[in-house]
This record gives sequence, C-alpha cells and structure tokens, in this order.
Amino acid sequence: MKRFIALGALAMLVLSQPVFAKSILFVGNSFTFGELSPVKNYKANTVADLNKTGVGGVPALFKAFATQAGLDYDVSLETVPGVGLDYHYAEKLPLLDRKWDEVVLQSYSTLDQDHPGDPGILVKYAGIFSDMFHRRNPDVKIYLTATWSRADMTYPRRTPWYGKPIAQMAKDIDAGYRLAAQKAPRIAGVVPVGLAWNRAMDGGLADTNPYDGISAGRIDLWATDNYHASTYGYFLRRFWSSDA
Repeated sequence: MKRFIALGALAMLVLSQPVFAKSILFVGNSFTFGELSPVKNYKANTVADLNKTGVGGVPALFKAFATQAGLDYDVSLETVPGVGLDYHYAEKLPLLDRKWDEVVLQSYSTLDQDHPGDPGILVKYAGIFSDMFHRRNPDVKIYLTATWSRADMTYPRRTPWYGKPIAQMAKDIDAGYRLAAQKAPRIAGVVPVGLAWNRAMDGGLADTNPYDGISAGRIDLWATDNYHASTYGYFLRRFWSSDA
C-alpha cells in the first residue's frame, strides 16, 4: 500500500511540474520571411520577430504545423532581406547569442553575393554560429536550410547559371550547405528545400520555366520576380523542413 501511495505521489509531482515549450530560432533573409507572398504576414502574432518588423513567414508556418502535430514550440525569427550569415553575425549578434533548443540557419541565395556558388562564407559562419550556440547549450540542434534554384539566375543571359538545367543551381546550393555541415560536425543536418523543388519539377507537379508561361495543370513555385518563392513554394519548403 505504501508503495502505491509513493508512486501516486510521484505521479502527482511529475504532472504538476510546468511543461516548457521547446525554443527554436530561424535566422535568414527574405527567403525565410516569405517576401512577395501572403506567407510574409501569416500569423505574425504567433512568433517572436526579434527585429520587430512584424513578419510571420516560414517560422509562422512551422509554428502552425507544429501545433497541429501536437508539438509545443516557442518560435523566434531574426531576418534581414538580401544578406547572408556573415551579416547576422556582424550586426545582430546580441539578439542571437543566447540559449536555444533548436536553430535553423539560412544564408544568401547564391551562397556568396559577389561570387555566386562559392560556399566559403557559408562554411565559415555556419561553423562560427555552431560554436556559439553550442557554448550556450551543448544539446542544441542546428539545421541549415539549402534553398532553391532561382529562375532569374538561370534563364536570362549573363546570369551565373545560364545555360544549365534549372535543377543545377539547387544542387550546387545544396552541396555548399552539406559542405558547411561537414566542416562543422555538430550541425544536425541540412533541410533540402532546393532538392524538394527539383523533385516537384521532375515529377510534373511544378513548372520548370516561368519565363515561357506556366504549363497547364502545374504550379508555379516562384513569385512574380522569378526569384522568391510563391505561396506554393513556401508551403513546399515548410512541409519538407517540418522535421527540424
């Protein structure tokens, strides 16, 4: 009898303890906050925008999907348009340098604005951020988001991926992120958003070239600038990265 009373008391103690939400931070640019899509302002009140610009973006989509799955996340984001991880480290460090349970990092869309396809900056700062976040929390899980092929960097003449298949840029970007994860071994993994876009195009779900019109029965993954993602593209991104 005493044993059952003790077990009951222990159960009551455990059930009475507060349950804390898992904290997750998203760091990125307009690809993370959903520029040129309704996703940008989606449920902004459900996430903490550390820059106080009032956006929801992909982090708010993550929050909604996590809640539907019965997962409790305290979601924060720090996003600035047109920058890479080097900018966030140089300009936003006081907002970021704290304890997080999970972190999702996304850098410039071509890896290097001045040298498209060069992963050097990404590799360097992914490692720096990994060290910093692990100092705050040795158990933190860090993910890198490898983004998609930009149609505006592939189809017009004199662009970095001109003359190559539309899937190639995403493959190159993905390879850069995987190199960064390899160089900083405490990174948990790479979220292959660009490869998910490639699969959608290869499978006939998504159109491959917005410059020649959208094929009947296919979706357009790009926004009107053929650069950012459309709502379809952002939802595809969140679906593939929801295990982060």
